Parts: sequence; structure tokens; C-alpha cells
Amino acid sequence: MKRIAPFASIAVLVVAALPALASAQANSWDFDPSHTHASFTVRHLGVSNVRGEFRKVTGKAVIDEKDITKSSVEATIDANSVDTRVEKRDNHLRSPDFFNVAKNPTLTFKSTKVEKAGDGKLKVTGDLTMNGVTKPVVLDVDGPGPVLKTPWGTLVRAVEAHAKVNRRDFGLNWNNMVEAVQIVGDEVSIELEVELNRPASPQASK
Repeated sequence: MKRIAPFASIAVLVVAALPALASAQANSWDFDPSHTHASFTVRHLGVSNVRGEFRKVTGKAVIDEKDITKSSVEATIDANSVDTRVEKRDNHLRSPDFFNVAKNPTLTFKSTKVEKAGDGKLKVTGDLTMNGVTKPVVLDVDGPGPVLKTPWGTLVRAVEAHAKVNRRDFGLNWNNMVEAVQIVGDEVSIELEVELNRPASPQASK
């Protein structure tokens, strides 16, 4: 069987999905890489799903508590960290057929707009750059959640985000046909789970 080729995001995308923009009421939060997850799902032969993730995600958000729409977020994903649990497939994803990691080692997301979308929900629009191509993407975000203080003096909170993108929009065009059916679907679902943290002391976070 041919190698399957999903991607993510994302998103990342990919991912990463949060609000923030500096203002008098804003606080800066860092992604906690060990508690942040960027995953993706794509159809295989139109009958089942292939899932994967990116193991290295970093980012920063500045959240305006008084006006969440003034918030923003930036995230970076190491494209070489793609993991679908199949080595040959992962190597194919890293090749020029897909992410071309030798030329485009990262995926990035930079928010351009944050909107309220109901109780505890946001729509975050931003520029996703993948495979050297930049396109606008809208993330459906749950959060940011409540702030908790850890026993180690760190403040933490979390968000979750979801999006769907067409991989061909980013030049990820490789495919083969099996009896008139695409091996790899065009639509990719992206899921982001991000834990944010910052020092409890306001002075320490500046």
C-alpha cells in the first residue's frame, strides 16, 4: 500500500489557538511544551482515518482579561517532529511531496483577529504558514479556562481549538488513486490542546 500523507497544523497548526495582545490589562502566557498537543486527522481511501501529531510545539499568548478581543497568539510547530506511528509514512511527510522540512522546517500561526463566539468560546482568525504557503485559518476555541496556581508558584490555564483546512491550499498535493478513490483525503481536521503558564508574580512575568 502507498504511504499515507496527512498533516496538521496546525495547525496547527498548526496548532495553536488562543487570544492575546498587549494592553494595560493583558498578561503574557507561554505554551507549556510538555502539556501541549497538536494533532490531525485525515481520511484514508475514504473509509478510515489516519491520525498523527507534532511533538514539538512552542508559542506565546497575551490575554486581555478586560477585553478578550484585544488578545493574540503566536505558535510555532517543528515540522520534523511529525509522528503518525509509522516511520515510512513520517519520512514521506517530511519529504518534498509534503512538508519539505529541509526547506520549510516550521509551521507557524499568528492571530489577526479574536471574536467572542458564545459563553467560554472564541473564534480566532490568523495566518497559518505551512510548506512555505500562508493562508488565513479560523480556529474554534474553547477557553481560555480558569487560572489555577500550582504548588510550584506557577499560574496555569488551558485552551482547546479545532479547525479544518484543505491541504492542497498549502501545496500539499501528492496523491495516488486506487480504483478512482484518493489514497489521501484533502480535508484535514486539526485539534490543539494548549496548557499556558506564567509566573505567579506580576513582576516576574514582565
